[in-house]
Amino acid sequence: MAPPGDLALFGSGETSPAGRRVHEHLFERLGRPIDVAILNTPAGFETNATRVVDRIKQFLEHSLRNSQPNVELVHAPRADGRGTNDATALAPMLQANYLFAGPGSPSYAVRHLRDSLALRYLAERWRAGATVAAASAAAVAFGRWSLPVYEIFKAGHDPHWLDGLDILEPLGYRLAVVPHWNNREGGDDFDSARCYVGLARFAELKAQLPAEATILGIDEQTACVMEFDAARGLVLGTGSVTIERNGRVEVCHSGDSFPLERLRSA
Repeated sequence: MAPPGDLALFGSGETSPAGRRVHEHLFERLGRPIDVAILNTPAGFETNATRVVDRIKQFLEHSLRNSQPNVELVHAPRADGRGTNDATALAPMLQANYLFAGPGSPSYAVRHLRDSLALRYLAERWRAGATVAAASAAAVAFGRWSLPVYEIFKAGHDPHWLDGLDILEPLGYRLAVVPHWNNREGGDDFDSARCYVGLARFAELKAQLPAEATILGIDEQTACVMEFDAARGLVLGTGSVTIERNGRVEVCHSGDSFPLERLRSA
């Protein structure tokens, strides 16, 4: 069976100069034409959800205009109504060879994409060789375990994991994807590392994961590109990727590559 297309997981910076270089790499591997579908589900609860994805569309069209991408927005904010189960709304996904989902709420994305037509289309296109790129909330949601960032960071819920969308499970990966790994937005006021939950709470979260879990931490302005045809992971951007399992920690810096087997469950 042929391997799926590339999977790019952004820690942040999908519309930054560092992110542009990641998209360029992915576009080069795809070749022409490049047909992009941007799914707005992770940000569907936000009043400016359309603007969030429109900024990404404009970035790809302007900053990567040499690649001449054709970019379509997929408005699927919820699982009900004209959303993640509406074939008409999702039609651009079936023509795309580059599918992108990005910022928003991981728990919202999980709730409205689980068992949905949108997730089925994404998985089918990916298995057929399309590239999937996920940033921030979408990257979290695609793992086996999903971090409910807003609930812990903003609402004060006790540290816990949700069952994620687990798109890599058929390939033998059981990942907890943690973007914003080295975040410092809290400065000296509060610890915002590990996707804003801080080191102390993240230590509690790690203790809750089973032995077979692999934590994939991705720094700000950095992406981990999983190239299944070459069986390698590639780190692009300004930071590093951290792989943790069974107490072992491996850090891969920008420009490094590593065997994807290191992420696969034993």
